[in-house]
Amino acid sequence: MWKSIIYKEWLKIRWTAIFSIVVVLLVCGFVFLKVSHDIRTTDANNFWYSILFMKYNFFTLLKFIPIIIGIALALSQYFPETVDKRMKLTFHLPVEENKILLQMHLFGTAVLVAVYLLLFLLFFAGCRYYFPIEMTVAAVLTVLPWIISGLVGYFMVSTIILEPIWKFRIFYALVAFGFITLFYIRAEQAAYAHAMLPLFISAMMASISILFSGYRFRKGEM
Repeated sequence: MWKSIIYKEWLKIRWTAIFSIVVVLLVCGFVFLKVSHDIRTTDANNFWYSILFMKYNFFTLLKFIPIIIGIALALSQYFPETVDKRMKLTFHLPVEENKILLQMHLFGTAVLVAVYLLLFLLFFAGCRYYFPIEMTVAAVLTVLPWIISGLVGYFMVSTIILEPIWKFRIFYALVAFGFITLFYIRAEQAAYAHAMLPLFISAMMASISILFSGYRFRKGEM
């Protein structure tokens, strides 16, 4: 049954996942091509000075990529399930309802984490090629909250899509907006370093919110 669920979920999200990988490759490639160009044209010392003392952020283009990918994956995975209430057919499989929903959610999360891992590794490798470890760590600690926000976006949008009652949809949307904005407060590089663990734990707690929407969906509440 687990293999069948994986296959069904993969059919829904495969093009979104492939497109996300292509976007990650293109954006990371563009970021470091620009870094290479700026180093050649302005001199490495001047470029490093602009990053260290003038707060130049060379990877701003990455800022909203994780959240866009997370939302797109949630839409491609769960919106088809709400068309003609197809999710009810899934709930009629000979598997406990919460278990099958969590299995679907786990697979989507695993695919999303794989995409984010690719983004992280490419970004880390590019930073290490051009910058010392101290600058690399600062850059990575700045990007990580954006990646975590993508997970929150996936969890909350999945919950909102599956939620059958509009008042709860609005409530979840407001909570999601308030939560996600925490990851985009303007600050210096690595400013989130000490808040990373609480933010990650909070993001993981958001992952179970879909169970509440799933419960109301399968009970036919409107």
